[in-house]
Amino acid sequence: MKQEIKVMTDEKTRLSQHPVKKKRVGILGGGFNPVHMGHLIMADQVCHQLDLDEFFLMPSYQSPHVDKKETIDSEERVEMLKLAINDNPKLGLELTEVVRKGKSYTYDTMKSLVEANPDIDYYFVIGGDMVEYLPKWHKIDELMRMIHFVGVERVGSKKETPYPIIWVDMPLIEISSSDIRKKLTTGCSVKYFLPENVLNYIHKKGLYQNGIQ
Repeated sequence: MKQEIKVMTDEKTRLSQHPVKKKRVGILGGGFNPVHMGHLIMADQVCHQLDLDEFFLMPSYQSPHVDKKETIDSEERVEMLKLAINDNPKLGLELTEVVRKGKSYTYDTMKSLVEANPDIDYYFVIGGDMVEYLPKWHKIDELMRMIHFVGVERVGSKKETPYPIIWVDMPLIEISSSDIRKKLTTGCSVKYFLPENVLNYIHKKGLYQNGIQ
């Protein structure tokens, strides 16, 4: 019996000295209204440059920001995301905020994910233009202790920040969902702005034709 206890103790010591390596997972949140090539390039570049195991696009149900913007139904945005990532095995969807509904703060969402998945290290991606607003984020100091922030440089973005940001270089692609919506509303071409299967879905469903931006 004593020998068995010694073996178990030695095994426990060995495991504590060689902890299991955590999975590295990227997260890109947003309205994805609609998803476009800029989103996909960002996700793919961060995933490969940081050697992440997986990368999830996380659509919001409703933005917590003061300047509330009307979006199409979350179910439509999720369907477009599914079409956009179906040819990339490393990309997936995190639907926590859509399932929860209502307003979602990044802190609340990531806290629930971290607690539910203690074996995962999360890398939360934001555009470089958002870095200067981090001090205004809900419970930003607590959030910084839970996850890693990854900044993607954009035109005019500043890298000066008191927070530890992992910067990733990628092509500056100035495509925005708002520009795509405006073009669709006015009948302009958006070919190559977003995946063809997503564009076909938009036309089939008649999305963004009624002035919703």
